[in-house]
Amino acid sequence: MKTTKALLLLLIATLDVVFVSAQYASIDTSKIGDNEKAGRYIKIRGFNMYYEVYGVGEPLLLIHGNGGSISNFMYQVPFFAKNYKVIVADSRAQGKSIDMGDSLSYEMMADDFNSLLDTLHLQSCYIIGWNDGAINGLLLAMRHPGKVKKLAVCGARLSSDTSAIDATAHDWALQYNESFSKLKQTPENKNRHKVAHLLSYAPHITTEQLKKIQCPVLVIGGDNDIVLTKHTLLISEAIPNSYLWIVPGAGNSITIDYKNQFNDVVNNFFRTPYKKITGLDRFN
Repeated sequence: MKTTKALLLLLIATLDVVFVSAQYASIDTSKIGDNEKAGRYIKIRGFNMYYEVYGVGEPLLLIHGNGGSISNFMYQVPFFAKNYKVIVADSRAQGKSIDMGDSLSYEMMADDFNSLLDTLHLQSCYIIGWNDGAINGLLLAMRHPGKVKKLAVCGARLSSDTSAIDATAHDWALQYNESFSKLKQTPENKNRHKVAHLLSYAPHITTEQLKKIQCPVLVIGGDNDIVLTKHTLLISEAIPNSYLWIVPGAGNSITIDYKNQFNDVVNNFFRTPYKKITGLDRFN
């Protein structure tokens, strides 16, 4: 009798996993970022943040880059929704998260995501941050350390100068930011300008601040990224419990151009206990 009951419970659990996997393997990626069934607005910190939720399991927050939106993670949502409750949001003043205020900073956005997690009654979560989202992820781990179980950052930077990014990309960012001053100052252009401003003049994070991060962090970069490899290494070395992954031949769009490899490596990082190798163990 006990054996039969155990087998029935195992069968139900197996069918449930199969159902969930099939459900989210067939996510229509063209609707990610504009999905009426998965999306909703929530009022936090003076604006309405738009977010979507996919899958079941441990919570995983995805944070996009500058001027981007939820749709930037079209290759990550279906993969991770098989095993995680994926929460993906449009950052303040970007995508559908309209905020016409004058100010914008990475610190503001990090606190926004902390409030989102609070409102969703999530004590902690895994996080993937891409480009500006990586900066937000680092700040979230520094400002609200209890909220982050593990953090994977791709294209993170501590500053906007040529010690962090390629000189050509730096010049482009300055010109792009300046171009908005020549446009008619409509509310839409003012909003785009404050977002672009971050590319040229922020953030201002020190390696000493990174040393305060408590959670394990996977620091990712491409050896042809606009973020210099030496800067990515600097970030990794400053974080106490970090791994470094430099993708050969990759530029800034690792989540797209190397999507399968990215998803597998990050998922393995989340699933495997962090291990710091020291001393003679380095010979192994």
